[in-house]
Amino acid sequence: MSDTFLYTSPLDPRAKPLIDELIHEYDSRYGTYFNAEGAAAELNRYPPEAFAPPYGNFLLLIRNGETIGGGAFKHYDERTAEFKRIWTRSDLRRQGLARKVLVELEIQAARQGYTRIYLTTGFRQPEAVGLYLNDGYTALFDTLADPEIYKSLPFEKDISHLAEPALDDVAAEPRLRVAGANH
Repeated sequence: MSDTFLYTSPLDPRAKPLIDELIHEYDSRYGTYFNAEGAAAELNRYPPEAFAPPYGNFLLLIRNGETIGGGAFKHYDERTAEFKRIWTRSDLRRQGLARKVLVELEIQAARQGYTRIYLTTGFRQPEAVGLYLNDGYTALFDTLADPEIYKSLPFEKDISHLAEPALDDVAAEPRLRVAGANH
């Protein structure tokens, strides 16, 4: 069993399990709370190009040919990447896969010149809140307050320590990487 990161696009057919399960997950937790059209409207809020180099990226975590996780980032500001769509297959949770995805996204964002990460999660996703807090993200809200008052819970993390020497061509980076391999 080997896990591999594949840098691709939300339009890649291998991304369908990620998109489908995110829609199901968000709809089951929030219904039409955020949007009358449900989670599909949120997931379609950004065009696929928003998650393409040189300003963004989209990755899938593949195991034995199956998509088991993934995530993406897009341009937020000159130094900040905004993480979106961090997901692991529901039957494989509690195995550290989301953290693997998170770390890989951080490293790739640094490769693409970002020094800060910004992300949000919903107030009904305590597992995500725990992941981000345990991985060094700073909550930009009062963690002792009822999270529903905020609806969307923002976090940030400085990743300037991950900066590498400037690359001539970020797009030339390997598109396939063994998960957990040295970067």
